[in-house]
Amino acid sequence: MATPRLFRLKAEVAPAPSGPVAESLPVAKVRVDTGVFHLDQLYDYSVPAKLSALVKVGVRVQLPFGGRETEGLVVSRVSAPDRAGELKSITKILSPHAVANPQSLELIDRASEFYCCNPWDLIRSAIPPRVASVDKEFESNTSDVIKATVKPSSFFKTFTPFTSPYEQISSLVKEVHKKGAVLIIAPDEKDVERLRELLAPHFDAVLPLTSSISREERYRNYLLAMRTDGAVVVGTRSAIFAPVRNLASIIIFKESSPDHFEIRSPGWNTTTIATMRQQLEGVQVILTGFAPSVRSAFNIDSGEIKFLNQKTTVEVQAFSPTDGALLPGRIFSEIKKALIKGPVLFIAPRKGYGNALLCAHCRNVALCTCGGRLSVSSKNFPPTCVHCGLAYEQWRCGFCNRDKQYLAGRGIERAAEEISRAFPGFPVVISAGDVIKESVEDRPSLVLSTPGAQPMVAGGYAATVILDATRFFSHTDINSQERARELIFESASLIKPSGKVLLVIDDSHPITAAVARWNVAPLLKRELADRAELKLPPTVLSAVMVMDASASTQIATGLTKALSEGRLPPSVRIYGPTILPKNQAKIVLHVAREQWSQLAITLHELQRRRSISKKDLLTLRIDPYSL
Repeated sequence: MATPRLFRLKAEVAPAPSGPVAESLPVAKVRVDTGVFHLDQLYDYSVPAKLSALVKVGVRVQLPFGGRETEGLVVSRVSAPDRAGELKSITKILSPHAVANPQSLELIDRASEFYCCNPWDLIRSAIPPRVASVDKEFESNTSDVIKATVKPSSFFKTFTPFTSPYEQISSLVKEVHKKGAVLIIAPDEKDVERLRELLAPHFDAVLPLTSSISREERYRNYLLAMRTDGAVVVGTRSAIFAPVRNLASIIIFKESSPDHFEIRSPGWNTTTIATMRQQLEGVQVILTGFAPSVRSAFNIDSGEIKFLNQKTTVEVQAFSPTDGALLPGRIFSEIKKALIKGPVLFIAPRKGYGNALLCAHCRNVALCTCGGRLSVSSKNFPPTCVHCGLAYEQWRCGFCNRDKQYLAGRGIERAAEEISRAFPGFPVVISAGDVIKESVEDRPSLVLSTPGAQPMVAGGYAATVILDATRFFSHTDINSQERARELIFESASLIKPSGKVLLVIDDSHPITAAVARWNVAPLLKRELADRAELKLPPTVLSAVMVMDASASTQIATGLTKALSEGRLPPSVRIYGPTILPKNQAKIVLHVAREQWSQLAITLHELQRRRSISKKDLLTLRIDPYSL
């Protein structure tokens, strides 16, 4: 392994510090914020006697490194350093409060090995910034670790229809809280706030941890989570690292959501981190959602996760789309019957008005002189280029010179126009874009929503209509199937027990039977079989590397040579380089899951060598949401 020996010596060894050194355990092993990828090892520092009482595991300290003062996190105290020579000394204590414990530090180390990154990249996400005024609110003693006694287990619990998923999570928390503290990870701040409102009346300490709250509140709640017995911590993905006192259960809310994947490097996933915590701390991990992700389905199929699905029946009808109509003819009578009983929810695939303009006569795509496509943003607006913004007040087809327009991609606003004309006399409510409705009244109305913006209604909708449902399954993304399943099941769950689900889709599509039986397992088994046949994730683990296009061929050649010489696991498959925009390229690696650790060592070493050579680091994503 390449090691920057000279720089390491300069960073660690210095003249003896002024003042006496601690008599007991005079050396601290510190995780240092070096700002350099390859300087990711632990460093030894001497502990001044005057600071000895405060230098404890998990405490932030200031120390010299590479000619400057930087921050470090104490990992342990030992009696002697690993190497001879005088050590540099810790300069001061930044905060008397521990912000990590041995388990959370070990979790960060294990996660950094899996994601081939510098541990400090994870620490930035895992531990909130210090706020001095909040530090003064707490006593200076660090919190001891109290372990809840639970049987380590993992299971996926599906949400049932007719009841809000937030209420189902509330009931689940009341059940598992008897064993100890609970950590809930939700996809976004809106989910966190809804869960907090439901849970707050039932528990003494419900602590939100999100980036949307103030720095002071986030840091305060983080410290409280480490000190409060039986707390319920509700947060977004960074909260998965929180060292919660006497933690018994981790609940991942809407597990298949792409928001559970960190956007910034190193791109970790909350379910993966939760699994690591279970192995390290022996906690119970509960995944929830309307349908498992393909990753979780793979673990269910292999027996690692137990699948709990309460089967029920839902009245579902499918209507095959005809001639490009928004609503097939036979669906009108069902919608009219539902409107007598209450509001009807329509799920539209797109926001806006018209996303693609065609000539109504020759069906050619309407193009601008710059080559960009034309779209219609509102009913009375002329076609406008999506690239240069040029408006065509008197548009004519460039092929047949006719002026009749055809909107191939209806947005929700255009759909609202057509639906309001089809069912006059009913109020129309749109929840999309910047105007998202949290709830609507329980009265006959036409409620249109884009995915993820569905309003709640007391008692449920009389019917849910999924418009152009085939489109949800037709995206090129590898995970489009799981997103479509989750969306359709979630929207279907919003109906009353006597309500109906109306799908604008071919009646032979298997999603119809899956919703009717409230059982997604057959669809998951089919997709897993397809992926296994094609050797795609999750049957294999993947790594995606993005780099400057000029270096891609050399890197691909080096990887191929390493594979042929046996320095890479034999199951590795190399795809690319593929040219991307902005002069970048992508290389994708697939490897058998049991051989991932071998490939991870090689990828980490590749990054280390590039860092030592002062080359740009590769943008590396391990087991990403999408390839």
